[in-house]
Amino acid sequence: MIINSIFSEIFFFIINKVIFILTCIIFGTYIILAAISAVTLRNYLRKNSFVDYNSIILAPLTPSISVIAPAYNEERSIVENIRAFLSLKYNNFEVIIVNDGSTDETFERMVETYHLERVNNYYFDYRLPCERIKGVYKSTNRSFKNLTVIDKNNGGKADALNAGINTSKKDLICCVDVDSIMERDALLRMVKPFTEETDKKVIATGGVIRIANSCVIGDGLIKEIRLPEKFLCRVQVLEYTRAFLLARMAWGRLNGLLLISGALGLFDKETVIKCGGYSQETVGEDMELVVRMRRYMIDQKIPYTVNYIPDPLVWTEAPSESKLLARQRNRWTRGTLETLITHRKLFFNPKYGRLGLLGYPYWFFFEWLAPIMEFLGYIYFIYLWIFKLVNWPFFLLLLTFVYTFAIMISTFAILGEEKTFHKYQSRKDVINLLLTALLEPFIYHPRTVWWAIRGNFDYLRGVRSWGKMERIGFGRGKKSTNTQKVRVRKAKTFQ
Repeated sequence: MIINSIFSEIFFFIINKVIFILTCIIFGTYIILAAISAVTLRNYLRKNSFVDYNSIILAPLTPSISVIAPAYNEERSIVENIRAFLSLKYNNFEVIIVNDGSTDETFERMVETYHLERVNNYYFDYRLPCERIKGVYKSTNRSFKNLTVIDKNNGGKADALNAGINTSKKDLICCVDVDSIMERDALLRMVKPFTEETDKKVIATGGVIRIANSCVIGDGLIKEIRLPEKFLCRVQVLEYTRAFLLARMAWGRLNGLLLISGALGLFDKETVIKCGGYSQETVGEDMELVVRMRRYMIDQKIPYTVNYIPDPLVWTEAPSESKLLARQRNRWTRGTLETLITHRKLFFNPKYGRLGLLGYPYWFFFEWLAPIMEFLGYIYFIYLWIFKLVNWPFFLLLLTFVYTFAIMISTFAILGEEKTFHKYQSRKDVINLLLTALLEPFIYHPRTVWWAIRGNFDYLRGVRSWGKMERIGFGRGKKSTNTQKVRVRKAKTFQ
């Protein structure tokens, strides 16, 4: 009995020590990333404060760009969205809208508004796999000469993007969600690394995604920036601020970035084609493509870089209902796991440099494994609590430590936003964001852990679909949370 008691005490002592050490490692990593982000962001802002982006428009050797936007059942907003794309500031670009087998009047609205006619002899090459392209359409109005519309059978987002790439005539491809709202100078800022880099080939650039819920929107532009009214949307603003302004800023500096958001990314077209385009075998096609492109460049021994632009470049609608957010995070987890398994060769492989030694392990331990470990920690605590084995002084100390650190990181992210881009100019908005940070660890974070667990479980069950997603949509000159009917996208379609 005494021996069992001794072993029990030793076991729990080791477990507590392991938990404390893992916590310190995680927090230490976040502090390092935050420090790198702060220095990199300061240098970026200092360097770009003197940039004249109009010179990029006038430069004769500026790369040409194809803006590719898949569309499925977007009849209520497609006209305004296309108008916004056509108004982007750039000298040599085309807009390719891929109608991915819409079942509503999306295609008819485009044809009617933009005077589209089918081009019978339009050349395109199936260099990437995609469903059958039924027709390519151009406008008879010269004002819309850089607009191309593809009508094809339904195949999903990755398939639609591949179809757009097959039709593209430009050097670079900008892949964007059709219902996202791009800043007018987004292309100028994203193309800048392609025009500056000389020693390495730039294969992709990504930028900051912001949440447009509750903002006033008109003519495809953000008229007034407001913090979302719903707590669930506000906490996503906080998440995005931390992710883009801290984590991705640091990984961009370390050249270990594994993900460029599917809402907006600029890619070297030939590299994408050589890598096989977007994979239709994963629900995380955006992350998987970036990792595959990086592997390709390393395998071919071609010096390269993936750049990150900290400027807010695109605004998107965040899920405003818990069930929709749960589906999104479930899909993100499955997509991450699929990519990690597909490219498991990278794991601590020195051949792939920072990608294999830093980038991949970070995503494995901190993005995929961490929620699982945290969930097991909850179960472990419940077990201790039931059998009255909780070391309350240690538990309260650890809880205070974790909570304080979480608030510190969120506050640092908010402070960074206010000191740099200062998008939320109302003092009330900033205070609400800080209050959201205080509540997030207790009200929201445990749910994200559970959604990640469900995502892993669904992956093991063989779930491979996107799932049904709904959006309220953006209104013209209205708050985006109160306009338009819900649009439903089925399993084979995309969010």
